[in-house]
Amino acid sequence: MKRITTLSLAVLTGLCTLSGAQANVLDKTNVKFSGYVKADAMFSSYSDGTLGSGNIGRDFYLPSLIPVGGAEEDTQFDAHVRQTRFRFTTNTDLSNGDKVTGVLELDFMATPDGNERVSNSYEPRIRHAFVKYKNWLVGQTWTTFQDVRTLPESLDFIGVTDGTIFARQAMVRYTNGGLELALENPETTISPYTGGGRIVSDDNTVPDFVARYTHSADWGHIAVAGLLRQLNYVNKQGGADIDSSETGYGISITSKIKFGKDDLRLMANFGSGLGRYLALNAVNGAVLNADNELEAIDSSGFSVAYRHVWNDQWRSNFMYSALNVDNDVALTGTGTTKDTHSARVNVLYSPSSELTFGAEYTYAKRELESGLDGDMSRLQFSAKYAF
Repeated sequence: MKRITTLSLAVLTGLCTLSGAQANVLDKTNVKFSGYVKADAMFSSYSDGTLGSGNIGRDFYLPSLIPVGGAEEDTQFDAHVRQTRFRFTTNTDLSNGDKVTGVLELDFMATPDGNERVSNSYEPRIRHAFVKYKNWLVGQTWTTFQDVRTLPESLDFIGVTDGTIFARQAMVRYTNGGLELALENPETTISPYTGGGRIVSDDNTVPDFVARYTHSADWGHIAVAGLLRQLNYVNKQGGADIDSSETGYGISITSKIKFGKDDLRLMANFGSGLGRYLALNAVNGAVLNADNELEAIDSSGFSVAYRHVWNDQWRSNFMYSALNVDNDVALTGTGTTKDTHSARVNVLYSPSSELTFGAEYTYAKRELESGLDGDMSRLQFSAKYAF
């Protein structure tokens, strides 16, 4: 009995100590919960066929998934709440007098599970998960090569997708004023020699390096970013003898210019081996040649968006975006994407800052190197409650 009593006292003492330590941390931590609930309904008309059930291009616009060379025009209707997201932010006062911030954000887009037959039970996915301490950020968030503040307000998940740099990935980032320097997780996408299915390689030996400088003023901001990356592919299986690397680079120039309550948002992105960074990986970063060596693929994209505020409750956005790819068809074949572009206009009504109802029309077109092309028209309606 004495042994049990002694053990019980030790366990209780330990639990009290642990509970006290946790309470001490929570006393110094501010927790914020934010996000939004969003419902979308879309009528999508394709000039050259349709997208199959479960295709991610039916949830939001992906330039590379516009059907081409189909037999006839078709229209599809879809509705979902997958853009809904939740964000947890913590701010803790440390014992050394400093502060640390933690962020975890989830949504339900692009997850493989779930269906529309009965319950629409889609799994959550991590969007952001990072820690900020002094000038440092460690974790997963928007790539430093992307200027999120230049993205326009659209009902579509991204909007000006064709010309936009868009990626979230693990990184370590240093920020000092308008200067940002980052080492980020690499990944290489490759086109086989003369065409075929995409090869995704995780054989990189060094992280992607990004540098960005942003100048902010009363009129808005302008930012210039540079990307330096390694494209790498190793395959020694099945008699293959591939061990090749290539250097990729990119330049991004972005700006948001204010005109009273209105604003103009501009993006220009170009480089060699941009691949997955541009237009949601509409084209790959490199292609294999006849000697099984990688050659970087040149690409460029731009977008322009104008936001007009009609009054305190009504506003509209007018957007255009384009992607152009300089393929060597002797290596890539003619079945790869040559260019895409899209234009959209919306009208948004907010009876209060927390509620937004909107309608948006999109026209988009994709052309292959073979000359085959196809277009999409989409009418989208949304209801959003932000908190």
